[in-house]
Amino acid sequence: MASFSLVHGAWHGGWAWDGVRAELEALGHVVHAPDLPCEVVAAGVEEYAAAVPPADVVVGHSLGGFTIPYVEAQVHVFLCALVAGTGWKDVFVAGFGAARARDEQGRSWYPDAEAAAREFQYPAGLEATRLRRQAPYEPPPKEPHGRAVYVVCSEDAVIRPDWQRHLARDVLGAETVERAWGHSPMLTHPRELAQLLAGLA
Repeated sequence: MASFSLVHGAWHGGWAWDGVRAELEALGHVVHAPDLPCEVVAAGVEEYAAAVPPADVVVGHSLGGFTIPYVEAQVHVFLCALVAGTGWKDVFVAGFGAARARDEQGRSWYPDAEAAAREFQYPAGLEATRLRRQAPYEPPPKEPHGRAVYVVCSEDAVIRPDWQRHLARDVLGAETVERAWGHSPMLTHPRELAQLLAGLA
């Protein structure tokens, strides 16, 4: 039995991991899937990291990759994730973010849930009605200690797959696993993702 902390990306919440969590718990593992303080403009890496319990395996999806190096774990898994300190040039697939708006506090959000679901490559019929607002957040870079694994999603329409490969190879020096998944494999392939994660514990 292993413990897992599953860290969501921008605009999301712990709910995004419900399917993966159920699969891992069915295998006897202990799973945490916290809500990060993404709507709080004043929140920094201390607040984000404090929300994530230490675990044997800590997984960061997308923007969650900024936080997981600050969390104690034996294995850090970057799932089509960003890495702090690498800049924003050439990161995103052309057209991503066109459906977003920004509020008076500078937080980005999606006024159209269906458009958001398309951007994030959700399964058919699943709307993005639970998305929250995301305050600007970019902590200082920090190298993960212990074992680092990067899961490249080769069908990702948000973060360019070639950028993911660059992060894995040139920035993290991580073990690389590649799957023909889009940007939200925790929703489209929860069983397969859970099996992959369980195999890394």
